[in-house]
Order: sequence, then C-alpha cells, then structure tokens
Amino acid sequence: MLDLAIAVVGSISLDVVVPVPQLPMPGQAVLGGGQSRHHGGKGANQAVAATRLGSSVAMVGRVGADESGPALAEALASDGVDITHVTVTEGVPTGRALIAIDPDGENTVIITPGGNGLLSPADCEAAGDVISAARVTLLQQEVSYETNTMAAHLASGLVLLNPAPVRVGQSTLPENVDVLLPGRSELAGLLGLAPDRLADFDDVVRAARGVRGPGALVVSLGSEGTVLIEGTTSKLIPPFAVDSVDMLAVADCFCGAIACTLAEGQTLENAAVFALAASAISATRVGSRTSLPSRAEVEQFLTTHS
Repeated sequence: MLDLAIAVVGSISLDVVVPVPQLPMPGQAVLGGGQSRHHGGKGANQAVAATRLGSSVAMVGRVGADESGPALAEALASDGVDITHVTVTEGVPTGRALIAIDPDGENTVIITPGGNGLLSPADCEAAGDVISAARVTLLQQEVSYETNTMAAHLASGLVLLNPAPVRVGQSTLPENVDVLLPGRSELAGLLGLAPDRLADFDDVVRAARGVRGPGALVVSLGSEGTVLIEGTTSKLIPPFAVDSVDMLAVADCFCGAIACTLAEGQTLENAAVFALAASAISATRVGSRTSLPSRAEVEQFLTTHS
C-alpha cells in the first residue's frame, strides 16, 4: 500500500510581484517598481513547504500548456513533490497571481485561475489512490468547491482546509473537513462579518464557534499569534517575535507545516507551535518558495526561541 504523508489538492500558479510604496486604495493608481516572477499557487506553495519540512507529498493539480506550466510542474518535482497527478492542459493559460507588496511586507493579491479553474472532481477520482492513502489531505480555495468536496470525500486521513481566498457569497464548506485553517479575514468572510468585528481573542472564539462542520479551527492572527479551538477548549498560542520583511508565503508555510506535523501524529497544539516557528522564519525572507525553511532550520529556531 502506498505510504504517503500528505496529498495536496490545489492550485499551481505563476506569481507576478510588484513592489509598491503603499497598497492602493479603491480607485487609486500606485506607481510600482520592477516586476519579478516566482513559482506560486497556494496549493503548490503548501506542498513545497511540507516537503522541505520532511513530509512525502503528492500534488493533484492542473497547469496550462504555455511556457509557464511545465516549468512550474518540474519545479515542484525538483523540490521532491510527486507530480504524477499534475496535468498539463492544452488551450488554457497557467494560473497567475498578480501581487503588490508594500515596504512592510503586506500584500494584495489578484488571482486569475487559468488551469486551476479546470481542476475537477474527475481529477480527484483519477488520483483516488493517492488521496485515500495520504495521512493528511490538504485543500485550499483556489480550485472549485466541487473539487474540494470530492477530495474530502475520497480522503481516508485527516482533511485540512485553508479557506482562502474566501468566495464572495459562499460560506458553505465541504463536508468531512477535520481542521479549518483560516486567517482572521477568512473567518470573518465565512460568517459575513467585517474583519474588524474580530478584534480580540474572545471575538475570534465566538465567531469560530459559529462555523459548522470542522472539529477544530486554527485561526491565524498574524502578529497576535494563533487561536486554537478544539471541541469546547480554546487557546491563544503566542507568536514568535521576528523582523518581518515579506509576508507573501507566510500563510502557506503555516498550512504546509501544520499538515506535516499532523501527518506525523503530533497533537494539534504542538503542530500549531511548529507551524508558527516555520512561518516566522518565512516572514524574515523575501519571496514565496525562497522563504520556505527546512526542517533543520525550524528545529534550530525552536531551540533558540524556547
């Protein structure tokens, strides 16, 4: 039987990044600097994060048959991700993320799905052996709700969902999700609330208890830490203090790291602490994939920050 830690069903994209002096307000034009291009997509980033932390990972996804698609797939393979179920699709572009980053590392992202929009329940069924064998199946929302629903249905292990980006007008989550991994804005969006309504720990816990389905939530609050809600218990896990330079891949690093440690049988709290350490390292580095740390780096970080 296939021994696999994590199956990631999700997006593979090309990130086009432009530094800006400030993030634009609605209706405002901002003059940016020179653009750079990076391998990205929430699914692919999370897959690479988990692989670098020591997990065996298989990716289920689609890219276009343009100049970017095969290169993105090969980059995943070079990082140790199994790309058997990454399909190159004729006649569509590879997904793109258009990203503006300000001097504090905060960003805004516009996603054009491309091949990611064609990833289907049938693709999940074709990869059923991989999804059913994985100890953890990791999902995001840069692919369709129907695709995530099928992946969760086929999974035999834990199912983790990072509900980003939140879809306007859609708050229903796929069935069979065990652990939900939202940020503050995603949690607010799922409940139709403004993010400023979740100002403190108690607000977040009350909101999280309104989410139906998942048995546990791990809510990332950036510099305020992470709120863990499991059953009737809730806990604020403090962040690690670092000088952040780029937040682009921090959330994806967190999701990949928590999937990695849960696949190893760690408790959810221990997994969250490990993921906070990994994402803290990511925040101190520029870029998406280039910021993702190794297992040795995270363990060293935890030793020096305990």
